Amino acid sequence: MAAEQVALSLCEEKGARLHHLLVVPTLWQGMTGDDWLNNGSTRDRFRRYLESEIGKEVDEHVERISSQAEAKSVEYSNELIFGEPDECLLKICKKQEFELVVMGSPRPKGVKGLRSRMSTKPLKKALSVPLLIVPYPQ
Repeated sequence: MAAEQVALSLCEEKGARLHHLLVVPTLWQGMTGDDWLNNGSTRDRFRRYLESEIGKEVDEHVERISSQAEAKSVEYSNELIFGEPDECLLKICKKQEFELVVMGSPRPKGVKGLRSRMSTKPLKKALSVPLLIVPYPQ
């Protein structure tokens, strides 16, 4: 969320646009509960539940940023992709032109929640636009 707030704060010029890329990492694709669910119908039910929860979370992010962008008269668009975060970002940056990429830093060790293992060094070299990595709030 810190990166979202910084990105919005940088949209000060009239006609500013913000494209919000949401990536659901591939690790969630294989989350079937095979190790503890003992039949196919239970696994399917669990998979539908997990997809629904991820969908709700994505909708919350989009609604939050969309309303903040609207309040600032910022043109907002979003895109949801399943894949490896770094690969998805590079793919989108080749497809569209951006002035700046803003992203959050990995969550520090010991902080509750999923911690990204994405390496940003190769990403910095591969991007053709500046990359701003917003530190995790203290």
